[in-house]
Amino acid sequence: MLPPFLKYGDKICIISPSGNINPEFIDGATQVLNTWGLQVCEGEFARTEYGRFAGTKEQRISDLQAAFDDSEIKAVLCSRGGYGLAQIVDKLDFTKFIESPKWLIGFSDITILHNAISNLGIGSIHGIMAKHLTELPADCEQVEKLKSILFGRLPEYKIPDHPQNRVGKAAGKLIGGNLSVLAGMIGTRFDLPYNNNILFIEDIDEKPYHIDRMMNNLKLSGALANISGLIIGQFSDCEEDPQMMQTITEIIMDAVQDYKYPVCFGFPAGHVDYNLPLILGENVNLRVTSTKSFIEY
Repeated sequence: MLPPFLKYGDKICIISPSGNINPEFIDGATQVLNTWGLQVCEGEFARTEYGRFAGTKEQRISDLQAAFDDSEIKAVLCSRGGYGLAQIVDKLDFTKFIESPKWLIGFSDITILHNAISNLGIGSIHGIMAKHLTELPADCEQVEKLKSILFGRLPEYKIPDHPQNRVGKAAGKLIGGNLSVLAGMIGTRFDLPYNNNILFIEDIDEKPYHIDRMMNNLKLSGALANISGLIIGQFSDCEEDPQMMQTITEIIMDAVQDYKYPVCFGFPAGHVDYNLPLILGENVNLRVTSTKSFIEY
Protein backbone atom coordinates (compact mmCIF):
# COMPACT_ATOMS: atom_id res chain seq x y z
CA MET A 1 0.00 0.00 0.00
CA LEU A 2 1.01 3.60 -0.48
CA PRO A 3 0.78 6.23 2.26
CA PRO A 4 -1.87 8.91 1.68
CA PHE A 5 -0.81 11.46 -0.92
CA LEU A 6 -0.11 14.95 0.33
CA LYS A 7 -2.35 17.96 0.03
CA TYR A 8 -1.82 21.68 0.52
CA GLY A 9 -1.03 22.49 4.14
CA ASP A 10 0.17 19.03 5.14
CA LYS A 11 3.11 18.72 7.49
CA ILE A 12 6.49 17.29 6.44
CA CYS A 13 9.32 16.70 8.90
CA ILE A 14 13.05 16.90 8.11
CA ILE A 15 15.21 14.58 10.19
CA SER A 16 18.86 13.48 10.09
CA PRO A 17 18.98 9.79 11.05
CA SER A 18 22.48 9.08 9.75
CA GLY A 19 25.29 11.52 8.95
CA ASN A 20 25.48 15.14 10.03
CA ILE A 21 24.56 17.82 7.52
CA ASN A 22 25.35 21.43 6.71
CA PRO A 23 22.37 23.28 8.27
CA GLU A 24 22.15 25.49 5.19
CA PHE A 25 20.80 22.49 3.28
CA ILE A 26 18.00 22.06 5.80
CA ASP A 27 17.17 25.73 5.39
CA GLY A 28 17.22 25.39 1.60
CA ALA A 29 15.01 22.31 1.58
CA THR A 30 12.59 24.03 3.93
CA GLN A 31 12.24 26.95 1.54
CA VAL A 32 11.50 24.64 -1.40
CA LEU A 33 8.98 22.55 0.52
CA ASN A 34 7.23 25.70 1.69
CA THR A 35 6.73 26.70 -1.96
CA TRP A 36 4.91 23.39 -2.42
CA GLY A 37 2.38 24.51 0.18
CA LEU A 38 3.70 22.21 2.90
CA GLN A 39 4.24 23.00 6.57
CA VAL A 40 7.82 22.09 7.41
CA CYS A 41 9.02 21.02 10.83
CA GLU A 42 12.31 19.40 11.77
CA GLY A 43 13.61 16.93 14.29
CA GLU A 44 15.01 18.34 17.51
CA PHE A 45 18.47 17.02 16.62
CA ALA A 46 18.36 17.41 12.82
CA ARG A 47 21.23 19.93 12.91
CA THR A 48 23.33 18.18 15.54
CA GLU A 49 26.92 17.03 14.97
CA TYR A 50 28.33 14.08 16.88
CA GLY A 51 31.45 13.02 15.03
CA ARG A 52 30.34 11.85 11.62
CA PHE A 53 26.81 11.37 12.92
CA ALA A 54 23.83 13.69 13.27
CA GLY A 55 23.63 13.19 17.00
CA THR A 56 24.11 10.30 19.37
CA LYS A 57 22.26 7.05 18.80
CA GLU A 58 19.69 8.11 21.36
CA GLN A 59 19.15 11.49 19.72
CA ARG A 60 18.70 10.03 16.26
CA ILE A 61 16.32 7.36 17.55
CA SER A 62 14.34 10.06 19.34
CA ASP A 63 13.90 12.15 16.18
CA LEU A 64 12.96 9.14 14.03
CA GLN A 65 10.48 7.80 16.56
CA ALA A 66 8.88 11.18 17.12
CA ALA A 67 8.42 11.72 13.37
CA PHE A 68 7.02 8.22 12.84
CA ASP A 69 4.64 8.49 15.80
CA ASP A 70 3.17 11.92 15.03
CA SER A 71 -0.06 11.37 13.08
CA GLU A 72 -0.05 15.02 11.92
CA ILE A 73 3.20 14.46 10.00
CA LYS A 74 2.37 13.11 6.53
CA ALA A 75 5.91 12.80 5.12
CA VAL A 76 9.44 12.47 6.48
CA LEU A 77 12.40 13.82 4.50
CA CYS A 78 15.78 12.46 5.52
CA SER A 79 18.24 15.33 5.23
CA ARG A 80 21.10 13.09 4.01
CA GLY A 81 22.50 9.57 4.08
CA GLY A 82 26.02 8.87 5.24
CA TYR A 83 26.19 6.16 7.87
CA GLY A 84 24.37 5.41 11.08
CA LEU A 85 21.04 3.66 10.59
CA ALA A 86 22.48 0.18 11.07
CA GLN A 87 23.20 1.23 14.66
CA ILE A 88 19.62 2.14 15.52
CA VAL A 89 17.04 0.61 13.16
CA ASP A 90 16.33 -2.30 15.51
CA LYS A 91 15.40 0.16 18.26
CA LEU A 92 12.52 1.70 16.32
CA ASP A 93 8.88 0.91 17.04
CA PHE A 94 6.81 0.96 13.83
CA THR A 95 3.44 0.38 15.55
CA LYS A 96 2.12 3.91 15.03
CA PHE A 97 3.75 4.16 11.60
CA ILE A 98 1.68 1.15 10.52
CA GLU A 99 -1.46 2.73 11.97
CA SER A 100 -0.75 6.05 10.21
CA PRO A 101 1.62 5.46 7.24
CA LYS A 102 3.55 8.42 5.89
CA TRP A 103 5.97 8.96 3.03
CA LEU A 104 9.65 8.43 3.75
CA ILE A 105 12.07 10.11 1.33
CA GLY A 106 15.80 9.51 0.97
CA PHE A 107 18.50 7.25 -0.47
CA SER A 108 21.97 5.85 0.30
CA ASP A 109 22.05 4.83 4.01
CA ILE A 110 18.29 5.45 4.10
CA THR A 111 18.02 2.13 2.22
CA ILE A 112 17.81 0.48 5.66
CA LEU A 113 14.60 2.36 6.45
CA HIS A 114 13.24 1.58 2.98
CA ASN A 115 13.85 -2.10 3.71
CA ALA A 116 12.08 -1.92 7.05
CA ILE A 117 9.09 -0.06 5.60
CA SER A 118 8.87 -2.29 2.52
CA ASN A 119 8.73 -5.31 4.80
CA LEU A 120 5.66 -3.73 6.41
CA GLY A 121 3.98 -3.63 2.99
CA ILE A 122 4.22 0.16 2.74
CA GLY A 123 5.72 2.21 -0.09
CA SER A 124 8.49 4.80 0.29
CA ILE A 125 10.47 7.07 -2.04
CA HIS A 126 14.09 6.52 -3.05
CA GLY A 127 14.87 10.08 -4.03
CA ILE A 128 16.71 13.36 -3.54
CA MET A 129 17.29 14.87 -0.11
CA ALA A 130 18.06 18.28 1.36
CA LYS A 131 21.25 19.12 -0.54
CA HIS A 132 19.70 18.46 -3.94
CA LEU A 133 16.49 20.27 -3.05
CA THR A 134 18.63 23.26 -2.09
CA GLU A 135 20.97 23.28 -5.08
CA LEU A 136 18.94 21.98 -8.02
CA PRO A 137 16.61 24.19 -10.08
CA ALA A 138 13.08 24.05 -8.74
CA ASP A 139 11.73 23.04 -12.15
CA CYS A 140 14.22 20.24 -12.91
CA GLU A 141 12.85 16.77 -13.55
CA GLN A 142 14.07 15.11 -10.37
CA VAL A 143 12.52 17.80 -8.16
CA GLU A 144 9.28 17.98 -10.13
CA LYS A 145 8.85 14.20 -10.13
CA LEU A 146 9.38 13.97 -6.38
CA LYS A 147 6.73 16.63 -5.87
CA SER A 148 4.40 14.87 -8.32
CA ILE A 149 4.66 11.54 -6.48
CA LEU A 150 3.99 13.12 -3.11
CA PHE A 151 0.88 14.84 -4.47
CA GLY A 152 -0.50 11.77 -6.21
CA ARG A 153 0.96 11.37 -9.69
CA LEU A 154 2.95 8.15 -10.10
CA PRO A 155 5.90 8.20 -12.51
CA GLU A 156 6.48 6.38 -15.78
CA TYR A 157 10.01 6.17 -17.12
CA LYS A 158 11.49 5.48 -20.55
CA ILE A 159 15.22 4.74 -20.37
CA PRO A 160 17.54 4.65 -23.39
CA ASP A 161 18.94 1.30 -24.45
CA HIS A 162 22.16 0.01 -22.91
CA PRO A 163 24.36 -2.53 -24.74
CA GLN A 164 24.34 -4.88 -21.73
CA ASN A 165 20.56 -4.85 -21.24
CA ARG A 166 18.70 -8.14 -21.32
CA VAL A 167 15.28 -7.87 -22.93
CA GLY A 168 12.12 -9.18 -21.34
CA LYS A 169 9.16 -8.31 -19.16
CA ALA A 170 8.72 -8.52 -15.41
CA ALA A 171 6.30 -7.47 -12.72
CA GLY A 172 6.66 -7.35 -8.98
CA LYS A 173 7.25 -5.13 -6.02
CA LEU A 174 10.21 -2.79 -6.52
CA ILE A 175 12.78 -3.27 -3.76
CA GLY A 176 16.39 -2.30 -3.15
CA GLY A 177 18.58 0.77 -3.00
CA ASN A 178 22.24 1.07 -2.11
CA LEU A 179 24.08 -2.18 -2.84
CA SER A 180 26.50 -1.89 0.09
CA VAL A 181 23.63 -1.35 2.52
CA LEU A 182 21.59 -4.20 1.04
CA ALA A 183 24.53 -6.59 1.35
CA GLY A 184 24.97 -5.56 4.97
CA MET A 185 21.35 -6.43 5.76
CA ILE A 186 21.39 -9.98 4.34
CA GLY A 187 20.51 -12.48 7.03
CA THR A 188 18.97 -9.86 9.33
CA ARG A 189 15.31 -9.16 9.94
CA PHE A 190 15.74 -6.10 7.72
CA ASP A 191 16.70 -8.22 4.72
CA LEU A 192 14.29 -8.04 1.79
CA PRO A 193 11.78 -10.55 0.41
CA TYR A 194 13.40 -11.05 -3.00
CA ASN A 195 11.03 -13.71 -4.36
CA ASN A 196 9.29 -12.52 -7.54
CA ASN A 197 10.23 -8.89 -6.89
CA ILE A 198 12.22 -6.44 -9.01
CA LEU A 199 15.55 -5.39 -7.51
CA PHE A 200 17.11 -1.95 -7.93
CA ILE A 201 20.76 -1.34 -7.00
CA GLU A 202 23.17 1.63 -7.02
CA ASP A 203 26.40 2.56 -5.22
CA ILE A 204 29.21 5.08 -4.90
CA ASP A 205 32.97 5.00 -4.47
CA GLU A 206 33.25 1.21 -4.29
CA LYS A 207 36.16 -0.81 -5.62
CA PRO A 208 35.20 -3.33 -8.32
CA TYR A 209 36.24 -6.27 -6.14
CA HIS A 210 33.91 -4.97 -3.42
CA ILE A 211 31.09 -4.85 -5.97
CA ASP A 212 31.99 -8.37 -7.11
CA ARG A 213 31.89 -9.60 -3.50
CA MET A 214 28.51 -7.99 -2.86
CA MET A 215 26.98 -9.30 -6.08
CA ASN A 216 28.20 -12.79 -5.21
CA ASN A 217 26.81 -12.30 -1.71
CA LEU A 218 23.40 -11.67 -3.26
CA LYS A 219 23.88 -14.66 -5.54
CA LEU A 220 25.01 -17.07 -2.83
CA SER A 221 22.16 -15.99 -0.56
CA GLY A 222 19.67 -16.95 -3.28
CA ALA A 223 18.44 -13.39 -3.77
CA LEU A 224 19.49 -13.08 -7.42
CA ALA A 225 17.94 -16.43 -8.32
CA ASN A 226 14.56 -15.42 -6.97
CA ILE A 227 13.98 -11.90 -8.29
CA SER A 228 11.87 -11.28 -11.40
CA GLY A 229 13.92 -8.39 -12.81
CA LEU A 230 16.95 -6.21 -12.15
CA ILE A 231 17.38 -2.43 -12.52
CA ILE A 232 20.90 -1.03 -12.22
CA GLY A 233 21.23 2.60 -11.30
CA GLN A 234 24.37 4.71 -11.16
CA PHE A 235 27.66 3.39 -9.79
CA SER A 236 29.27 6.77 -9.16
CA ASP A 237 33.00 7.32 -8.63
CA CYS A 238 33.66 3.60 -8.96
CA GLU A 239 36.99 3.40 -10.78
CA GLU A 240 37.50 0.36 -13.00
CA ASP A 241 40.20 -2.14 -12.00
CA PRO A 242 41.94 -3.85 -14.96
CA GLN A 243 43.19 -6.58 -12.63
CA MET A 244 39.61 -7.75 -12.11
CA MET A 245 39.59 -8.76 -15.79
CA GLN A 246 36.01 -7.50 -16.01
CA THR A 247 34.36 -4.10 -16.05
CA ILE A 248 31.83 -3.29 -13.32
CA THR A 249 29.04 -3.84 -15.83
CA GLU A 250 30.47 -7.25 -16.68
CA ILE A 251 30.79 -8.13 -13.00
CA ILE A 252 27.08 -7.45 -12.52
CA MET A 253 26.08 -9.36 -15.65
CA ASP A 254 28.28 -12.30 -14.66
CA ALA A 255 26.43 -12.55 -11.35
CA VAL A 256 23.07 -12.91 -13.13
CA GLN A 257 24.14 -14.84 -16.23
CA ASP A 258 22.35 -18.03 -15.10
CA TYR A 259 18.97 -16.31 -14.87
CA LYS A 260 16.52 -15.27 -17.59
CA TYR A 261 14.83 -12.17 -16.20
CA PRO A 262 15.14 -8.72 -17.82
CA VAL A 263 18.04 -6.49 -16.82
CA CYS A 264 17.99 -2.70 -17.25
CA PHE A 265 21.27 -0.80 -16.97
CA GLY A 266 21.71 2.94 -16.60
CA PHE A 267 18.64 4.06 -14.68
CA PRO A 268 19.32 7.65 -13.54
CA ALA A 269 19.14 7.14 -9.78
CA GLY A 270 21.84 7.06 -7.14
CA HIS A 271 24.59 9.37 -5.95
CA VAL A 272 24.23 11.78 -8.87
CA ASP A 273 22.46 15.09 -9.43
CA TYR A 274 20.15 13.49 -12.00
CA ASN A 275 18.59 11.22 -9.39
CA LEU A 276 15.04 10.36 -10.39
CA PRO A 277 12.67 9.12 -7.67
CA LEU A 278 11.56 5.51 -7.45
CA ILE A 279 8.74 4.22 -5.28
CA LEU A 280 10.06 1.23 -3.36
CA GLY A 281 7.68 -1.31 -1.88
CA GLU A 282 5.12 -0.77 -4.66
CA ASN A 283 4.23 -2.98 -7.60
CA VAL A 284 5.90 -1.99 -10.85
CA ASN A 285 6.11 -3.26 -14.42
CA LEU A 286 9.52 -3.50 -16.08
CA ARG A 287 9.80 -3.91 -19.84
CA VAL A 288 13.20 -4.00 -21.53
CA THR A 289 13.21 -3.88 -25.33
CA SER A 290 15.99 -3.63 -27.88
CA THR A 291 15.56 0.15 -28.01
CA LYS A 292 14.27 1.32 -24.60
CA SER A 293 13.40 0.23 -21.11
CA PHE A 294 10.05 1.09 -19.53
CA ILE A 295 9.26 1.31 -15.81
CA GLU A 296 5.59 1.85 -15.00
CA TYR A 297 3.61 1.92 -11.76
